[in-house]
Amino acid sequence: MWQQVLQSVRSYDTPQRNVIAASCALGGGGLLVFWLLSRRRMKTLEMGDGWWGSGDRPLKDKDGEEVRPFQVKASEKEIQDLYQRLDKARYTPPLEGSNFNYGFNSIYLQKVISYWRNQYDWQKQVKILNQYPHFKTTIEGIEVHFIHVKPSHNYLGQTARPLMMVHGWPGSFYEFYKIIPLLTDPAGHGDSVVFEVICPSIPGYGFSEAPHKQGFDSVAAARIFHKLMQRLGFQEYYLQGGDWGSRITTHMAQMLPKSVKGLHINMVFLRNIGFGGLLDLLLGSYVPWLVGLTREDSRRLFPYFEKHVYNILRETGYMHIQATKPDTAGCGLNNDPVGLAAYILEKFSTWTDLAFRNMDNGGLERKYSLDELLTNVMIYWVTSSIVPSMRFYKENLPSGPKALPYDRADTYVPTGIAAFPNELLHIPRSWAKKQFKNIITYTYMPSGGHFAAFEEPELLAQDIKKFVRKLEHL
Repeated sequence: MWQQVLQSVRSYDTPQRNVIAASCALGGGGLLVFWLLSRRRMKTLEMGDGWWGSGDRPLKDKDGEEVRPFQVKASEKEIQDLYQRLDKARYTPPLEGSNFNYGFNSIYLQKVISYWRNQYDWQKQVKILNQYPHFKTTIEGIEVHFIHVKPSHNYLGQTARPLMMVHGWPGSFYEFYKIIPLLTDPAGHGDSVVFEVICPSIPGYGFSEAPHKQGFDSVAAARIFHKLMQRLGFQEYYLQGGDWGSRITTHMAQMLPKSVKGLHINMVFLRNIGFGGLLDLLLGSYVPWLVGLTREDSRRLFPYFEKHVYNILRETGYMHIQATKPDTAGCGLNNDPVGLAAYILEKFSTWTDLAFRNMDNGGLERKYSLDELLTNVMIYWVTSSIVPSMRFYKENLPSGPKALPYDRADTYVPTGIAAFPNELLHIPRSWAKKQFKNIITYTYMPSGGHFAAFEEPELLAQDIKKFVRKLEHL
């Protein structure tokens, strides 16, 4: 084929050949420039600014600095409307022996809905939600909801460290309710490291107002959460996150590294694994030590096609829908509490442990109570936030091959990584350090999956404290 191409070029006269040569040089040079620009590293991510309120941004910013107390409330009208919708549910019988391999098993779903309708007490759960102080404040034109929990006691010689914890999808601030006392009351749990914890709701999730404009992505969320911490009077603080929370807090660390004392994440977003990663995949299952992998890395990674490629294909269909046409699927979920529960709770099954797909009840009650699971669903239901929460995927989907700003920014703040064994993707330390340049701790967690704070609060709290102790040389 190449001989035919060369012969075709030789057939042109000299001016034509010069044009072809110049075109090739220009094209090759353009590709080289694009490659160099895409590889250019950035020390920090530009903070920028935004307006997500309805209508045009006012000439004078009306955000103000006011932080208003807020309480979750339950109304009888809301509860009766829910009951009426639950009573009208229709179910399709599952295939024999399918368990959770086709999604949420409808036989078990009927048991969940029966519990929701007849035993679940939303008013009682609202009291539990309100056990921690809730607040709202307006930032960039939208109301941002958060809980702010300070230590209940003064500990001699101890200063509470500000810690922002950010949830993901389909979770909420409620995921952190079991870990908060482990972090804010160390004496009661045999420890001396104390935090005051701030858990915001991502705009569009739960009790935070949904953006009214297109383009609200993880960088915008990071900027808003920095503004929130500054409004609360914090100059330096720790960050923790999983799922979208991991990406948002990573952007926060890239954006204002001087404000972030440390970043702790339980899910790693990587741009790519590069040539070295491909080499790891080729040799890692045979000689892991040769390519910088540990035996545990090898156990979690391989067989790679089965554990990562095939499983990811099975578990990410939702992502394609939400990253392309979220409103289409979302309108049905927002109208039907049964569909909403199935859609959300199926993730709490398989993302906790993929082996739960082979159980007729999805293993849901092995790790969580139905009250806990349904309270998270109720937060989406009463706020009608499933659609804007799904839109967050579309806003974070690149619109073309051009490298996004944060793809060129590495993370230099001290970082702790908790690698849970049942997380959907395992990222070895040798891969993570290509993007996170100052890893202080990297822990192979003994158990747990995607919803770390919700499923394994004790383990996650211990790892956060281990990270802080090592960083502060305690």
